[in-house]
Amino acid sequence: METEQKITLGATELAVPPLGIGTWAWGDKLFWSYGKDYAAAELQQAFKTALELGIGFFDTAEIYGLGESERLLGQFMQQSGSAAIIATKYFPLPWRFNADAVADALTASLKRLQLPTVDLYQVHWPFDFLMGQPALMHALADEVQQGRIKAVGVSNYSAAQMQEAHQTLAIRGVPLAVNQMQYSLLARQIEQNGVLQMARQLNVTILAYSPLAQGLLTGKYNAENYQPPGVRRFDPRFSQTGLQKLSPLFQALSQIAAQHERTPAQVALNWLIAQGNVIPIPGAKTAEQVRQNAGALGWSLSDAEIAELAAVTLA
Repeated sequence: METEQKITLGATELAVPPLGIGTWAWGDKLFWSYGKDYAAAELQQAFKTALELGIGFFDTAEIYGLGESERLLGQFMQQSGSAAIIATKYFPLPWRFNADAVADALTASLKRLQLPTVDLYQVHWPFDFLMGQPALMHALADEVQQGRIKAVGVSNYSAAQMQEAHQTLAIRGVPLAVNQMQYSLLARQIEQNGVLQMARQLNVTILAYSPLAQGLLTGKYNAENYQPPGVRRFDPRFSQTGLQKLSPLFQALSQIAAQHERTPAQVALNWLIAQGNVIPIPGAKTAEQVRQNAGALGWSLSDAEIAELAAVTLA
């Protein structure tokens, strides 16, 4: 089964499905319970299911599971004999202060992924430290010209930082493909702080991470059931009071979901896709979660429903 038409990232030639899979939890024992509640076997089924459903676009990073997320993806691709679209990230650590650091980090990521080239290579955070943004962008452009990166992206960059990265890459004839930002019905800051507007102006695609607000938008948690596992229990939004405040949104999501015979999570993801130039990358640890995510595709919210959800989350 193939999903609908692919989306081209910015002004690049890289086309991806309208929905991806975030793999922060793949191999991560610190924030997630990898090895306890789920392990490589479940993740391999999730990988296989994503490819079958036509959403084989995976976002990882060198720091996810301290490299384990990349290693697992590399292993799954080798074992299945199937290619996937892979996005990974470079973390600008303080001691990485010259272009060689970018080349070395990329070499290590490619080795873990067992790939000669990566589709999308992103800068995880806009930290400057000693290297500086211009040197970092030129180092990335060098890797594009050497064929080890197909497209360059950034993550968590402000409107001004994104514009600067775009301008520096443009000198080298390399388009800025994406800015990966937190974006969901419960995290709409990029609509107010200029990032979304600047991305549209520059033709940069937004990859939306935490599009389900770490499970808040799944409908699984409410004022009577508010005990998520792991670090989320310290998030005030998951408290009884926090969930009571969100009940108007939960109610609207449930009503709209029922009308479309979908789930609240699928409605929340569809709302993001409806914004245009936005690709949600929800996490998935099991084949069932991948199937649930895929249910956000193949249908559309009405303009009135999009407006209703926007109104109920503005407060």
